[in-house]
Amino acid sequence: MRPLVVDRGAPGGATTHVAAGMLAPVSEAAFGERALLELNLAAAGRWRAWADEVAAAAGVDAGLRECGTLLVARDRDQAEALERELAFRHECGLRAERLLPSQARDREPALSPAVRLGLDVPGDHAVDARRLAAALATAAQRLGGRVRADTEVAELLVDGDCVRGVRLAAGEVVETDAVVVAAGPWSGMVAGLPPAAQVPVRPVKGQTLRLRDPAGAGLLERVVRSEEMYLVPLGNGRYVLGATVEERGFDTAVTAGAVHDLLREAAEIVPGVLELEVEEVLAGLRPGTPDNAPILGPGALGGLHWATGHYRHGVLLAPVTGATVVAGILGEPPPPEAAPFAPARFASVEVPA
Repeated sequence: MRPLVVDRGAPGGATTHVAAGMLAPVSEAAFGERALLELNLAAAGRWRAWADEVAAAAGVDAGLRECGTLLVARDRDQAEALERELAFRHECGLRAERLLPSQARDREPALSPAVRLGLDVPGDHAVDARRLAAALATAAQRLGGRVRADTEVAELLVDGDCVRGVRLAAGEVVETDAVVVAAGPWSGMVAGLPPAAQVPVRPVKGQTLRLRDPAGAGLLERVVRSEEMYLVPLGNGRYVLGATVEERGFDTAVTAGAVHDLLREAAEIVPGVLELEVEEVLAGLRPGTPDNAPILGPGALGGLHWATGHYRHGVLLAPVTGATVVAGILGEPPPPEAAPFAPARFASVEVPA
């Protein structure tokens, strides 16, 4: 197979461009989401080998940082919640270590003395999502694929019960045996599909800041997370601070209130964040679904495949998403952890107009 990637902008220039790049199956484990936890853990287990494969094919580093994550609480209520989170993770057989405030500051000296409790999650890491996207585009082309930037798809072409290709906005028709819809929060807006073949995807807004330490790396080594923010070191003196979760449709406006709240929360956990320079203030859109879990694999029409709806886990799930899509195109079963996330689970859900 020789893939053709068609992107209306720069490859990875929308949701991925804003993503913090956390690989955090344990930190983001949630009650009642055991199937999603198993999928996330399976993806995390693929990441090291997959990053090495991408780097070898692209000739550049894919941006993986095996740094670990520190969950922290800054008051009694948050500490009690963190104790419950620790018990839940231990029930699931996940690695997480309870840290006294002094122990947490020993591991990350930049933490505030006000921190009440910490959880060390050594297996949750991070990747520079922008560097990864660039490496993937390069790797695809070096391996015989093509990447067409600034090329918008106008509609999918359907013949009977099969997708036969796409029509580009400029009028060009691209015929193919398999079409993978990986349009993030815009996946539900792709023209040409009958209603029964569509999937329910909605945008979920997230505002973030990109910060830079003029002194270079050193403020934090690990990802630091609280109930209301995360601070992700990219390893070069740059950090991603995020993120809000807002149900505001396709609105991507940056608001003063969100920036204020993120900086205030971060400063209460890591006071040195206020010394960092602001490089970018961004708002992006996550692809959400009714159950906030991904939609992976063959769709309701022959030749139609979905890779969307990843919500907060898109970068983490990249390796298993790729494996699932390729298996579907080849007519093979998906990885077992991906089976619960087939598009067919939404067959009876009405897609908003």
